[in-house]
Amino acid sequence: MKNIFFLTSITVASFAPFISSAQVVKPAPRVSTQAQAEFFAAINEHCGNSYAGEVTVDTPASEGFEGPLIMHVRKCGDTKIEIPFHVGDNHSRTWILTQTGSGISLKHDHRKQDGNYDPLTMYGGHTVDKGHSTAQSFPADAYSKELFIELGVPQSNTNIWQMYIHDDTFTYRLVREGREFRVDFDLTETVDTPPTPWGYAD
Repeated sequence: MKNIFFLTSITVASFAPFISSAQVVKPAPRVSTQAQAEFFAAINEHCGNSYAGEVTVDTPASEGFEGPLIMHVRKCGDTKIEIPFHVGDNHSRTWILTQTGSGISLKHDHRKQDGNYDPLTMYGGHTVDKGHSTAQSFPADAYSKELFIELGVPQSNTNIWQMYIHDDTFTYRLVREGREFRVDFDLTETVDTPPTPWGYAD
């Protein structure tokens, strides 16, 4: 048995350089659930397109969403999607979806007209379960909660943002106790591409 072990050890050692040279080197994989991957792919299918929407729920009624509402699937990819949300002549809002490896992050990039950051920017949430291929929910994340407290809107700490995508409709929804806001976009007909969102470049 000792001799067999000795010969085996010599054999393995003699091939070590070849084993090492053939080693595969890859970055750590970015993983996602099947539902999250399908959700991302469904939005990517609309890359470059713009669609008109309307506020279908606004309880209690809020201001600031007057004028044409247009979403533009402006930047696409397997891990990041940028969707400016234009409200009339206000081009301050961009939704940013990112596959993080532990789910999907939704951030709201808000800019001033000169391109600088609005004090209330990059708030959002992160998925906590696999969701569905047509729907994902994003409860407020830790950064957002700190920001809301700092800016005097602690009621937003319980925000849950949701996005739904079906064959003919894309929906953006915000819910918390006593508050619901929803915009539905018609995916059956494209509209003219809006201007570049504030703070971005083509």
